[in-house]
Amino acid sequence: MSRLEAKKPPLFISEPLTEDAVTQSLSLLSGIFKSCYGPAGRLKQLHNGLGGYVCTTSQSSAILSRLSVSHPVLSVLTASVQNHISRFSDCGLFTAILCCSLVENFKSLNVASCTVIKISKHLLSLCMDYLKSEACACRVSVDFNSLETLLSLVRSILTSKPACMLNKPEVDHLTTLILKAFMFTIPCHVETNAVLGKCIIVPVKGRRVTDSTVLPGLLIETPEIQLAKPLAVKRTCSNMIKIALFCVSMSGDLFNPEEGTVTVYHGISLEMSELNQLLNVGKQLVNDEVGLVVCQKVIHPSLKQYLKENHIIAVDRAGLSLMEPLSRMTGSKPIASIHSLSSSCYGSLKDVRIESFASKHFVHLIPNDTVVCSLILCNRNETAWDELKRACETAEHVLQLTIKEPLALLGGGCTETHLASYIRHKVCKIVSTSSFKDMDCSQTQYQLVADSFCRSLESVACSLNHDGGEILTDMVYGHCWFVPSGFPSVSNWSDLVSKCGCGINGNTENLNWRLLQGQFGSPIIQGGLKDPSLRVADFLTLDCFAAKCSGLQVALETANLILDLSYVIEDQN
Repeated sequence: MSRLEAKKPPLFISEPLTEDAVTQSLSLLSGIFKSCYGPAGRLKQLHNGLGGYVCTTSQSSAILSRLSVSHPVLSVLTASVQNHISRFSDCGLFTAILCCSLVENFKSLNVASCTVIKISKHLLSLCMDYLKSEACACRVSVDFNSLETLLSLVRSILTSKPACMLNKPEVDHLTTLILKAFMFTIPCHVETNAVLGKCIIVPVKGRRVTDSTVLPGLLIETPEIQLAKPLAVKRTCSNMIKIALFCVSMSGDLFNPEEGTVTVYHGISLEMSELNQLLNVGKQLVNDEVGLVVCQKVIHPSLKQYLKENHIIAVDRAGLSLMEPLSRMTGSKPIASIHSLSSSCYGSLKDVRIESFASKHFVHLIPNDTVVCSLILCNRNETAWDELKRACETAEHVLQLTIKEPLALLGGGCTETHLASYIRHKVCKIVSTSSFKDMDCSQTQYQLVADSFCRSLESVACSLNHDGGEILTDMVYGHCWFVPSGFPSVSNWSDLVSKCGCGINGNTENLNWRLLQGQFGSPIIQGGLKDPSLRVADFLTLDCFAAKCSGLQVALETANLILDLSYVIEDQN
């Protein structure tokens, strides 16, 4: 008889944020995120401690998916950031750094957490109202009739991922390819509820990045294809290629015993019965003038040979991931049974070709209307390719978000410092005591929380600097400026800086710079940029508007949630 052990009572931890272990872990986590941030971010190597695959990255999606946190408070933070990344793909590090800074700065205040939460929600509403207003001076409109802003947006994403190991010509080449691939996914005939197509990334590792290219349609790898022979494919009378798409195995496998009992009469061969059924399917495909058969799983060799003799191309092992884009691109309906075949399930293609890249051979399916394309993505090694794939997926998602809301925010730390200057300016203008009564706080408490909020925004901008140089903000635009390391703090800043972090402002006027060190931030004097639309032709550093606005909200709401935690209850059993 097994010995029963008495259940242990749950462990109650009151005021978890006051624990030294939580404070130290939060500081460590914040340091990891800050050190990864921006184009000069430091790379991290993550593995499970028992050997195996090592991930080299600076991207938040890769770090958080492989980073284990044990304390519930940190789990709340990482889960919130991961949820943001799953919805927007971009601004994960921004969200994480801002959230950590808000928690650390708010926690250090001698103000009740409920009061901090009320004031910070008010400050967030000020930020969101400003960002969504026409008067906002840290956002630019994205014109899809002009490529400059779109190119800047994609380029900013690629250059912020140092583990991709790209030089300038490679960044320029990939930026153009990603934008071209995105344009392929926009439907030519816009309907009421238009749906964007899809870009399929095809891996080619061990080749130069500049060998990457984009093709309309789909590439399906077929190692056994023979390049020497001309491709003979059956066409209909309208010169189109009819395609049948199977999502069921056509290997002739017998029934799975777990599915039930099968009664077989003496002298009947199940194998031959299945094969005959497959050949009957083949005959119907021939009669229906099908020119291409694509199967998600395996096609029996005898059926393959029969289809080949009748000038039908057979491609198997296409995989589940290609079924949806194949169906959408060709108009075909996946066939789920070899016992019922309807001609209404067939789709059509414009052409089928054989393509070869490096040592790989592909069947290239070319559609009538391009809504699906293939990005053949090359990089020198597996580590750099994995990082580049994540960056390209992020860029595609950001473009999709931008077409819904054609706006972008200035990057390079300028939006953060500009927002901080704007909030400080708004705080100075509040003199009515009724405003403080509505929030149930004093003017001093409001100013303390607002200052911590602004310092948290500025700390995100400061995280872009990894080389020890000074960071400035100007009193005219509230933008961020980076001074190279090695110069004393009493230097003439005009001689050391040429452009602000986002690149929209040059050192052409007296901007009255101040050191950006959190508490020394200064209110903005002049509201707004000077004709930003006239200067977007320059290559700016831009951030996704939707992703950054969401990141700002998620960071503050998560910080407030953590501040509001009174107890952590852990099951000890």
